[in-house]
Amino acid sequence: MRSSGYRLDTPGVDSSAAYPLGMVVQEVNQTYATYAAISQYIMTMQTHFSTQIQAIIERVDAIDPVTYASTRNYVDGAVTRLSPYISRGVISTRFVLDSVLRRGYQPVQIEKFIQELAWRDFFQRIWQSDARLVNTEVKHPQKGVTHHEMPLNVVLHQTGIVAIDKAIRELYETGYMHNHVRMYVASMVCNVARSHWKLPARWLYYHLLDGDLASNNFSWQWVAGSFSNKKYVANQENMNKFCRTRQQGTFMDVSYDQLPHDTVPEVLRETTLPALNMTLPETTLEALDQSKPTLLYNWYNLDPYWYRKEEYNRILLIEPGIFQKYPISKSSMSFMLGLAKNIPDIKIFTGEFAELATQFPGTHFIYKEHPLNRYQGSEEPREFLNDTVTGYHKSFFAFWKKLRPELL
Repeated sequence: MRSSGYRLDTPGVDSSAAYPLGMVVQEVNQTYATYAAISQYIMTMQTHFSTQIQAIIERVDAIDPVTYASTRNYVDGAVTRLSPYISRGVISTRFVLDSVLRRGYQPVQIEKFIQELAWRDFFQRIWQSDARLVNTEVKHPQKGVTHHEMPLNVVLHQTGIVAIDKAIRELYETGYMHNHVRMYVASMVCNVARSHWKLPARWLYYHLLDGDLASNNFSWQWVAGSFSNKKYVANQENMNKFCRTRQQGTFMDVSYDQLPHDTVPEVLRETTLPALNMTLPETTLEALDQSKPTLLYNWYNLDPYWYRKEEYNRILLIEPGIFQKYPISKSSMSFMLGLAKNIPDIKIFTGEFAELATQFPGTHFIYKEHPLNRYQGSEEPREFLNDTVTGYHKSFFAFWKKLRPELL
């Protein structure tokens, strides 16, 4: 696959000034233009997150929802690691729940597991209710902000907090970070280093294979206190407990009544603007059979079972405008292309939907609903745990109060 010529440079991010120590910029600023390079990266990622549909289904079948409930907050707990596949639309929260229930579990047995699935739907429903909220404070402005950059030593995984530094290194290597550690990182960045949440959220989204704007941005806001009534803080003792470390004497080794700090710790004072650049793959679509409907897939919909037995055209639409606004890493792009291989005869179109529609006038496009879509054609709903509990809810527990009777 050759380069499409689409190199996206992030607005407002000075890639020449970022990473003055030069330790991570090569990781996050690499470009890739050949099919061979992408295929090699996909093979590397297979050791962490397979893109083969059979392996994904086996991972669903291996879920232990009871052990999950008691261990999920530990970095070595029985987490499912299914979030990349849910975020990419390969499977849904409903699919996961139905798969677990078919194995004989009763809903009341696994309420905590179901509740954690519901958090994802909660964030999606908020985004559906008002697409603007994903980029603005949901409830009130974040307090205590002193800058809109990131602590350099967080980006360079040199904070001195072993659990956090290790998790960031693994994020760069695998595209994954345990959910509890994401909260620790966000708390350190927003509530200790006093960064505004938005750029750090963008940095994390860029690297995550499970990057989902709703789950990511609303979680950062929850930690930062702009989508909650108070900021989330965690000290060294808490991190030691859940990350299996034994650190003492760090700047986080204080009691909770001393958090957040009165002043920003020295190690977090230098800031940077992370370079979040990317190159998009070239279009492989040359022609369409316009006697057939055309299914549109994208970063949020890679469902291999969608009309699988129908003779439809299938296009993976990669819109430069979306990725200019919300860039993703090399590993995330490779992951998407790997997952797309589960969809028979799919072709890539790199360009805006309007360009596609102009190139193939009269085509009947079918697509799944998503707040980022600006398509024309036949829209179909995404699958959630429940179809009736929708819209904005001021808190998860307000949402869960309505959803719970429908599921348990």
